[in-house]
Amino acid sequence: MINIQTVSLLDLLPPSIRSDPAMAAAAAALDTQLQETTGMIAALDIFGRWTEWTNAETDELAWQYNPPYYDPDLPLNQKRVLVKNAIPFHRHKGTPKAVEDLIAILFGEGAVEEWWQYGGYPYHFRVLTNNADVTTTRAQEFIEAVDAVKRLSAVLDSVTITQAEDLPLYFGVVLHIGDHITI
Repeated sequence: MINIQTVSLLDLLPPSIRSDPAMAAAAAALDTQLQETTGMIAALDIFGRWTEWTNAETDELAWQYNPPYYDPDLPLNQKRVLVKNAIPFHRHKGTPKAVEDLIAILFGEGAVEEWWQYGGYPYHFRVLTNNADVTTTRAQEFIEAVDAVKRLSAVLDSVTITQAEDLPLYFGVVLHIGDHITI
């Protein structure tokens, strides 16, 4: 099996002309160009090396693929994931899954409850998340992110923040069994 990254043109020549010195010299002269070209081919696989994107590359790819709610001030890793998933986001935009996926990337865990699940009005929904920053520092960012992927006819009723804490609970029970005998 021939590896294109390390192949030499001399190895590809048929045996009848491989021994010709002029052909061997021509093949050796072209080997450096071939190795340089195969090295550049590896850089063409943009999405295969998405974890190596620089900030500038990520911003440029974001302009090209237009991921929902892209902010240049986001951390680099979040920007990379948004750009990498831009095409799948555009495929399922307007679904609860799209809202959940975007919330997961930007804010951690999140779930969408449709109106029939909590007794709301038709075409309404609410979001459940465990990120306390949603109400304080990043509230407007959260609403803009949800608006970027939800259906235009859907209405966000509320954002519910759930928080689970370890709460030590102690309880005790006393059982006293005895007979009272009077003589």
